[in-house]
Amino acid sequence: MSIAAAPSFEGFFSFSIRAQRELRIVSDRLTIVRTWQGGSLELPADGSTHFLYAFSGASELRVRVGAFPFSEGMYCCLTEGRVQGGGCGIGISHGDFSGVFQIGGPLEARGRLRYIDGCTDSLLIPPALRGDPCLNHLHIPPRTRQTLHTHPSVRIGVIASGEGRCLLPDCEEQLHPGLGFVIAKDTRHAFVTDESSLAVVVYHPETDTGPTHEDHPMINRTIL
Repeated sequence: MSIAAAPSFEGFFSFSIRAQRELRIVSDRLTIVRTWQGGSLELPADGSTHFLYAFSGASELRVRVGAFPFSEGMYCCLTEGRVQGGGCGIGISHGDFSGVFQIGGPLEARGRLRYIDGCTDSLLIPPALRGDPCLNHLHIPPRTRQTLHTHPSVRIGVIASGEGRCLLPDCEEQLHPGLGFVIAKDTRHAFVTDESSLAVVVYHPETDTGPTHEDHPMINRTIL
């Protein structure tokens, strides 16, 4: 497995998830990106939570409670385990955070929530508490040109299907299935599509939405 480091990463960085690798990204915190292509990928019990997306093929996810099929279009969140088999995918490890084991998929045709410029988004792995990290499915329809925008934290993702481009202040990046990417915080960018739609699975290290101890479905529907 090749290992690369980006201690002072800025702008946009892309890589193929079809090559097994480990990428250490230093933004506001250390985030480790791992990919698998056949073989197996160990996800250590090191205090991290691992967010996974299966890009292609058929793998198997092994955790303490058993083994689960993990094939194209599926996603999960776990604190330790192993992916094995003939598939290909990406894992993003968030340190010093304990998530709730979840598995789901495949991706739907479009997102459930409205997003900018006619795009839609679904929360695949939602935050258990406001502020927790999350995993999203961003759907960009054909003939879309997003408004240039920024995010206050790093974005890490993979192109799940479709074709498009990412516009940046000084260049343009081609987007195609199996391309992994990292967008540094505060980087102005916009996704653009022509005749093809674009499906993107994106990890956010933090959120400003989600339940709190004072505001969640159980307490809000408890009448004293």
